[in-house]
This record gives sequence, C-alpha cells and structure tokens, in this order.
Amino acid sequence: MKEYKNFKDFYPYYISEHDNKHTKLMHFIGTTISIILLIKFFLTFNFLFILYALLSGYGFAWIGHFFIEKNKPATFKYPFYSFIGDYKMYLEILQGKHKIF
Repeated sequence: MKEYKNFKDFYPYYISEHDNKHTKLMHFIGTTISIILLIKFFLTFNFLFILYALLSGYGFAWIGHFFIEKNKPATFKYPFYSFIGDYKMYLEILQGKHKIF
C-alpha cells in the first residue's frame, strides 16, 4: 500500500477499496447505527454508547471488506484517514454520488 501524506491523496484510494455497492451499503448501515448511538451517548453520557458506536461502525465495514469486497480495510494502516473517509463516503452516498441499491 502506498504511503499517503494527506487525506486528499488518500481518499481516491479509499473509494477504490469500495468498488462493490454492497460494501458501501455495509459501511452505510454501520455508520448510520454509529451516528444513532453517538446521539444516544450525548443524550445520556453513557460511555458504553461510544463503544457500541465503534463496534457497529467498524463491524459492519469490516464484514463488507472481508466477505464482500475481499480486501483488507484501510483502517489497519490509516485509521484516522479511514475514519474520515467513511463519513465523507457516507455524505456522498446521501448526496447520490455512490449507488448502494
């Protein structure tokens, strides 16, 4: 994997690792659940919701990568860029830039 010095250069690679629309769908489901759980955290300040948010977000994404896309998640090498990339892709899905159905 190439070394990326900034998110702008990393993002095209990130998107290329999500060629299958079902992988994007798994990310979308996990991110939606994680957003709901983060909202629950801010309403209750129960820190377990942060743990649940991380488990749902990464769990769905990693299932998509390992079993659908059959590649290794970028999270392992670029955790921060990958986290930002997930939310950027989520917004782009909402904007109709990526098909998931």
